[in-house]
Amino acid sequence: MTSVNVELANVSCWYGNVVAVNDVTMTLGPGVTGLLGPNGAGKTTLLHMMAGFLAPSRGTVQVGGQPTWRNPGVYRDLGLVSEREAAHGFLTARQFVEASAKLHKLPDPRAAAARALGLVEMTDAQDRRIETYSKGMRQRTRVAAALVHNPAVLLLDEPFNGMDPRQRLHMMDMLDELGRQGRTILFSSHILEEVEQVSGTVQVIVAGRLAASGDFRTIRRLMTNRPHVFTIHSSDDRRLAVALMAEESVAGVELDATGLTVRAGDYGTFTRALPKIATTSGVRVRRVLPADESLESVFSYLVAA
Repeated sequence: MTSVNVELANVSCWYGNVVAVNDVTMTLGPGVTGLLGPNGAGKTTLLHMMAGFLAPSRGTVQVGGQPTWRNPGVYRDLGLVSEREAAHGFLTARQFVEASAKLHKLPDPRAAAARALGLVEMTDAQDRRIETYSKGMRQRTRVAAALVHNPAVLLLDEPFNGMDPRQRLHMMDMLDELGRQGRTILFSSHILEEVEQVSGTVQVIVAGRLAASGDFRTIRRLMTNRPHVFTIHSSDDRRLAVALMAEESVAGVELDATGLTVRAGDYGTFTRALPKIATTSGVRVRRVLPADESLESVFSYLVAA
């Protein structure tokens, strides 16, 4: 298969005074790339610009060297699975995917639909109405419709939503195989573990900005090595605070009426050291609460890094 790149150059998109995407530059080549970020970060807006649904307010978006906005020709090389469901419930999966094949003017829509439905393991249920499907089955049907014309570029917005573990594993294996065949695949997710299992490259977007880029090991290291904040309640917070000050992984300790707050530079080192320090000090630890483990706090750290 001839490889097709997706290229964004200094792309911004705003709605009135709201900036959804801010000066993003990236190039996506063959293989699987994960677009990682918290909800509301701008992932869907980026995907919609790549698919030609939105015009960039500034910058350029190209697929195979061609602009995506107002250029229907790019759909010969591009398939999209949007986050919002758009499958008529009264149709069967076979009818829905065949309709997509006919829109692409494929010479044998029925054979193309059968091939695509087989890829997503929907052959056995293809003649049932979509309204009878689980969310995971509906999702797989929409993926089949996006794959029916054998596109070189596949864009998926939160594709694993609603899938059970077996369906998710099969979908991950399928995307991995399609990437190895030379297709350019981008899927969005707010879950790092999903991205780790499928993608070779990760693009992290936060508040509309590209915050980090690299393989998943690099991104995981950035997240793991960031400062962590813990709230600790113990039988003697003052004694424990004094003992923790000598721990190399501890960057700071604060003691007030609400308890003990500890800033640690390395999550794993600190959590392994804490029980030993408490035991040696004769202090009983009653509760340890990570104070900053939300996705938003993790991604905000990457923006500032």
